[in-house]
This record gives sequence, C-alpha cells and structure tokens, in this order.
Amino acid sequence: MTTMKVWRVKQANEEPLGPELREAAAALRDGGLIAFPTETVYGLGADARSTAAVERIFNAKGRPSDNPLIVHIAHRKQLDELVLPYPKLASRLMDCFWPGPLTIVLPVRDEALSPLVTAGLPTVGIRIPDHRTALALLEQAGCPIAAPSANRSGRPSPTLAEHVLEDLEGRIDGLVDDGPTGVGLESTVIELDGEHGIRILRPGGITREALQQAVPEARIDSASIEEPETAPRSPGMKYTHYAPQGELVLVQGDPEAVTAYIHEQAKAASRDGEVTGVLAFEERVAQYSADHVLSLGSEAELDDAAHRLYAALRELDGVGAERIWAESSGEQGIGAALMNRLAKAAGNRIVRV
Repeated sequence: MTTMKVWRVKQANEEPLGPELREAAAALRDGGLIAFPTETVYGLGADARSTAAVERIFNAKGRPSDNPLIVHIAHRKQLDELVLPYPKLASRLMDCFWPGPLTIVLPVRDEALSPLVTAGLPTVGIRIPDHRTALALLEQAGCPIAAPSANRSGRPSPTLAEHVLEDLEGRIDGLVDDGPTGVGLESTVIELDGEHGIRILRPGGITREALQQAVPEARIDSASIEEPETAPRSPGMKYTHYAPQGELVLVQGDPEAVTAYIHEQAKAASRDGEVTGVLAFEERVAQYSADHVLSLGSEAELDDAAHRLYAALRELDGVGAERIWAESSGEQGIGAALMNRLAKAAGNRIVRV
C-alpha cells in the first residue's frame, strides 16, 4: 500500500495552490503517481518520459498494456520535442480548441516518450487541458504528463475527488482535490487524414458539430470499435469501460416504448429479489418504480446528463443495484459522447424496442 497525500484547493476564486502544488509537481518529476482534476474528469498523472513511472499507472489502474495513454502538456511549444511535423489542419484545430477537451493523435518522435504511453504505436494523443489547476500543475512539473482517468480500469471515470479515493486510495502517491470537474466525459480523440480528413476515435466534450464548424471543408468520419485482436488507436475504443458493478442495459426506441419496456423488466427483476436501478431523463423519472431511479436531468439539456452520468453510475453501485436500465438520447452534439459511454458501460448490451 502506498501512503497517499491529498492537497485541497479551498476556494474556486483562489489562485491554484502554491507550495502544495509545487510539492505535487515535484512528486511527478520524481516518478510519482498524482491524480488531478481537469475540465473533463480526474486524471492519473505520471511523467510520460519515464517507463517506470508510466508502468505504475497501468499497475494502479489494472489497465491493459495495449491501451495507449493521452499526454497532457501546458504549452504548444512542448510539442516540438514530442512529435514530428504534422498537418496544418492540426494547427487550425489547436487554435480553435486548445486549451480544451480535444485530444489530437500526432506522429511521435523516437524515444521522446515511454513506449508504454503509445502502446507501441507510431503516434501519441496529446492535449492541453482547460483547467487552471491542471495547467498550473503541468507548468510546475515541467514535463509531459501521461494521464488516463484516475479510476480502476473499467470503472466509471471520476468526476469528484471522492471517486478517486474510492478506486485508488493506497495505490497512488497523491491527489489534488479541486472539487467537481466540468464536462464530466473524457476528451474527444481525433486522428487526421491528410489536410482535410478528421476521424473521431472517441466522441467527447468537443462535438462533431463543433469540429465541422471550425473546419467546414473537412471530411469527418467516426471510427468503429476495434476488433478484439487489434491494438486500439485511442483510449476507449476496445475494452468495456465506465461500467457499474450491476448489469446495465441501454434501451433505445420510442420514449413510450422504452418506458414500458424498462418498467416491465424492472418489475420482473424485483419479483426475483434483485435490486433494480434506472437512469432516466427528468421528463419520465416519475413513471418508474424501480428500487432506485436517478435523473440525468432534462432530455433537452444533454450537457447536464453528461456531467451527471459517472456520478450516477457510482451512486447505483453504492446502493447495490444489480440490474440497471438506462434510457437513450439523441446523438446530436454531446449526445454522441453520452451514448458512446452508456453503450460501453453496458458492455454493448443494447435493446431496441
């Protein structure tokens, strides 16, 4: 067990921690594992140049070694030492969305990073987070930081420091606690195809519509889930992620049919003595009689649903829900990322009614 230190940012309007943040940054430089907030979820950081430090990420999370890591930097000037020349399209997207929840997969320089970061691929996903504490920590660390989500592999990602403690206390060296994260879903990951092609490897906080608006002439495609024998090109493509402990089923279709189906399934499971849970939009929450019915907010405000999702999944774990059903949403805007995460959390158990 590792003795874990917690540094707390007391007030939202204060400057990021001074001596305490320097202590966390020094721990990163010395090969430590430090969890820290970003605008998406809490990340688990280690010096991306150190194989020994990065190996600790995989051990702490129980993460498969063929699953690449995203590297976080404080400044674009750091790119020169990490990646090879890249298309102008990448620069345009950086101008529009950095700092922010957009990860761009770029050609990596030989020996610039630990090979564990790239999982043997010739590319690396890089982003600059839009979060003052994260940026201050990265600035003070002075090195590229590999940082997947700060949770045990497969579990819902952490949007609160308490979630990090639930999964990783005793496994990592420290945690910077700056309250709840913003977006609530991980960054969008893209790779480029020449000067006009964008492939979305993982939907997230930067939507397809936002990308199209930024570069109207670009062709935007979405990658399919990787085949089992294929090394994933991005986090979140291959393995079951974000899963609660109970069995989750995502239900799609006409809202009335979805409500009726979930109601009957939950009633049958309750008769069998199972603890039931439902994730529903506020418009239909009152129609369910499961043991635990949690609202994702209004169907008209999917940003709110994205922000609530992981905490809701963890809440259902806390009450011991064994069978869980989730309503689906449209896939416009952030809805694409929301449905991606729910499908992964369900292990692609999807019922269409």
